[in-house]
Amino acid sequence: MLIVGSDPVEVERMLVSGELSCPSCRGVLVPWGNARWRSSRAAAGSVRHRPRRARCGSCGATHVLLAQVWLLRRADAVAVIGAALEAKAAGVGHRPIAAVLGRPVSTVRGWLRRFAARAEQVRGHFTRLLHALDPLAPALIPRGSVFADAVEAVGAAAAAAVLRLSPCQPWPFASRVSGGRLLWPAGAGEVSNTS
Repeated sequence: MLIVGSDPVEVERMLVSGELSCPSCRGVLVPWGNARWRSSRAAAGSVRHRPRRARCGSCGATHVLLAQVWLLRRADAVAVIGAALEAKAAGVGHRPIAAVLGRPVSTVRGWLRRFAARAEQVRGHFTRLLHALDPLAPALIPRGSVFADAVEAVGAAAAAAVLRLSPCQPWPFASRVSGGRLLWPAGAGEVSNTS
């Protein structure tokens, strides 16, 4: 799995011109059909999409090219999940968050628990990324919980990326730099840049 940009035309151009690298061996990826059709939930409703697949010319591994607006193994857009994380960091409970987002309580509770289990790791990763993007960035002010500190670090790193690189939304940025693994179980893989 490789997290890529949101513009399918640009992703195809990069794939065809050999600009995408294999996350396993760094070899050049070439077109290799499409993954299965998926129904996912964005903020405005259901979205049907079919991610592109690529094959590495060096190691032969195949990879699904998943747009940065999604996370691995999640049916909801990262912006929707991010809104839930921001609300929780502000002190809102999982039931009101679920009601506002129109998602099942169990789904929202699962997101919040998974993020809480990884919060320290996420906070550390995005704080390091913030200071790599902006060495003069001030220290982050503690927000009262590791959960809130992690959400703050994601936002600050995304803001630094806007200044240093290009405009980006915080949660798709977080998906991209975490390789879609923002809500993976603790210990199931590092939060790392695989794109």
